[in-house]
Amino acid sequence: MPSSSLSPSSSQTPQYLQELLESARPFLRGELESIDTNLPSLLAVLRSVGAGECWHKHGSFLDHLLDIYRILKLWKAPDSVSLCGLFHSAYSNSYVNLAIFDPSTGRDTVRHHVGAAAERLIHLFCIVPRQPLIHDDILFKYTDSELVEHLKLSEFSLKNAKEKGVFNEDEAWRKKLQSIVPENGVTVKHIKTGEDVVVSRRVVAVFVMMTMADFSDQLFGFQDALFENHNGLLEFSGNNFTALWPGDGKPGLWMNSISRMGAIYSLLVREEEIFMERRKRDGLVIGVDRDEEIELVIPPVFENCTRVLGAGEQIVGRDMYWEGVVCDVSKKGMMERAEEMLVKCVENNPFVGEPHVVLGQIYLSKGRFEEAEREAEKGLTLILEWGSPWDKRMSWEGWIAWARVLVMKAKERSWPQTSWGILNLGLVR
Repeated sequence: MPSSSLSPSSSQTPQYLQELLESARPFLRGELESIDTNLPSLLAVLRSVGAGECWHKHGSFLDHLLDIYRILKLWKAPDSVSLCGLFHSAYSNSYVNLAIFDPSTGRDTVRHHVGAAAERLIHLFCIVPRQPLIHDDILFKYTDSELVEHLKLSEFSLKNAKEKGVFNEDEAWRKKLQSIVPENGVTVKHIKTGEDVVVSRRVVAVFVMMTMADFSDQLFGFQDALFENHNGLLEFSGNNFTALWPGDGKPGLWMNSISRMGAIYSLLVREEEIFMERRKRDGLVIGVDRDEEIELVIPPVFENCTRVLGAGEQIVGRDMYWEGVVCDVSKKGMMERAEEMLVKCVENNPFVGEPHVVLGQIYLSKGRFEEAEREAEKGLTLILEWGSPWDKRMSWEGWIAWARVLVMKAKERSWPQTSWGILNLGLVR
């Protein structure tokens, strides 16, 4: 089972699901101007410089940029952070060669379109050595069990700070976090010039959250084949450069890594809240040099970034899911086998929506409408929270539409009994 005992989120209600749908609807309907009046023109700029012609993992670079913007918006990120996501590799970066804007001449152009605050983040994101910064210098410094323990400790520390005014800098979780990401930030080397670049602690936190969104949108089984990620730790240690794209489309083994990023992000956010509480009690103003004006929001995934999914559970869950969805359920006993595999998948990895959705369809086909409604709603909620699909054989929009069909039919207590009846499905209310 997932390796944390923290209590789950209490926000899984019909009202919460409706709020998620309302947030997603402008993206589902292409009403981008209702999200940001400048968004259509920003996408036009990205198209005009060729973003739609560049390959990017499981689609085009333009698709990826809009996907990251969508994820960050659904996670309630500030405008500057969401816009950074929309242009996040536009000057190229330490991972990819996608310099659709020349950083020596294009910064004024980008700044004109997105504003100074967002452009600063975009430029920083493109010049920091992100792999060493996020993985080597932060992520790989913790074990899963250590993260789980520090999440518990930090929860109590934040409560004591806010309720009792207790600020103990000698706590183990704070000392460790300070040793990795000090209060005044970190200094890294510019990936091209080698010059020192100071990155504030809050910007480090923002880049951790953006990497969560970035990886969740683009990673699937192809990268596991490329980097021989058999253990699910996403260490990028293999070198199978002959892996054929796009592979079999199997969901990737990236969720342990992203859950760890979410845990570290939560630790950073909690200590920042402790810093701010102490500043408030001492009558001090916001520290601009620490980028304290940047709001740090908590993504809803992994139960608001409070859970760590073990690499082993991740692998078992993914493999059970894959066995379930490729079953030939027309054969005797295979529908029951598919159900069994999907139930085991959910037990090992309860943090993705697609297994719940497929399980909901199985229950509908068996006339088990209450169970179908529960699973389909849970799956729909999780897919909306992520803002991107785990099973990337279908689009995020496609998974949402199908899950909504299942929810609707479960509430109606009906399900087609013919192949033509299945094909006739589609309308959602």
